[in-house]
Amino acid sequence: MLNLSERCIFLFLVGEALIGKEPEIAHIDLIIGDKQGPVATAFASGLTQLSAGHTPLLGVIRPNLPPKPSTLIVPKVTVKNMEQAAQIFGPAQMAVAKAVADAVAEGVIPKDKAEELLVIVSVFIHPQARDYDAIYRYNYGATKLAIERAMAGFPDVDLMLYEKDRSTHPIMGFRVTRLWDPPYLQVAFDLVDVAEVRRVLAALPESDHILIEVGTPLVKMLGINVVKEIRAIRPGAFVILDLKTLDTGNLEVRLAADSTADAVVISGLAPKKTLELSIREARKTGIYSIIDMLNVPDPLAVLKSLEVLPDVVELHRAIDMEKSAHAWSNIGEIQALAKDGRRLLVAVAGGIRVDTEAAALAAGANILVVGRAITRSKDIRDMAEQFLTGLQQTEIDQYRVMTDF
Repeated sequence: MLNLSERCIFLFLVGEALIGKEPEIAHIDLIIGDKQGPVATAFASGLTQLSAGHTPLLGVIRPNLPPKPSTLIVPKVTVKNMEQAAQIFGPAQMAVAKAVADAVAEGVIPKDKAEELLVIVSVFIHPQARDYDAIYRYNYGATKLAIERAMAGFPDVDLMLYEKDRSTHPIMGFRVTRLWDPPYLQVAFDLVDVAEVRRVLAALPESDHILIEVGTPLVKMLGINVVKEIRAIRPGAFVILDLKTLDTGNLEVRLAADSTADAVVISGLAPKKTLELSIREARKTGIYSIIDMLNVPDPLAVLKSLEVLPDVVELHRAIDMEKSAHAWSNIGEIQALAKDGRRLLVAVAGGIRVDTEAAALAAGANILVVGRAITRSKDIRDMAEQFLTGLQQTEIDQYRVMTDF
């Protein structure tokens, strides 16, 4: 808990919490500060500078009984009629005020500081909300939790970094998968028959450790919009667009990002400038950059020449060269190049089978790229599950909603 006697000149604490189910779901954002600082300025401005549909109001436990610290409630959603106004001036107003009062009673806000502090609470009321009891209970719980979090400085930076890729926002309705828990199985679709693509996608098991690669032949056949067709079948999937970019790196990466791909593949044979432009554009757009080292004589030398590194390096043995040795050398040296707190993952591709999976993982591979061994299998689901079993990874529930920790 924050020691208010050992604080800076002006107190400025931030809290947030989401509780409940739609349409009465409550999402609270709040700030707590003293009467001499920026929160006081915001409090006075909010109370005196009104805007249509977003009129701030003082919190009251009941008429003529405001809580201490004094609390200003700001509606997030435009209030369009008296029914919606009654929800704000009734259950929401009381819920917020009661939560503040109870926070003082329970010592979350020190009683001797209640006259010195101010609270500003931003309240979300869904336009379709009708149940006053649920509105009250959800907003009370969310406000109470947001106050506790503000006073405790929740979350700390370490927890935020640990959790950022492990959950998803419930209102999103789908997850955005990030590669924080390798190893992964990347299923490469080098098919050119749309019906066959749909059949294979439908047969694959649901798993957080399956990545979907739109292979180069499939991109050439159907274009980048095939990404959205895949998402229609498997919402939330991690989709890789294998463009094998050789030129105009920033343009092609931007096209991949606009197609909603999660990652884009750039050829390691591209000029140094193209590689760097591609990687920087991928970072800018929030997608992963993958450099495919197919036919690159010295992948390590290419990586050492770059000012900025990709997210994934793919050591790739060509389909036409599958009788040659696997390109699994230097995995550890490549991973050791990672810098700036970023991870450098290594994928291996080319003739990966169930009987070679263990060797690839033992060599340090983070991603196994498997194509025809799965997509041409007689039992697609069973074959994919065999590979997943070999990964020895437990399933992660990325849909979990954390109301407390």
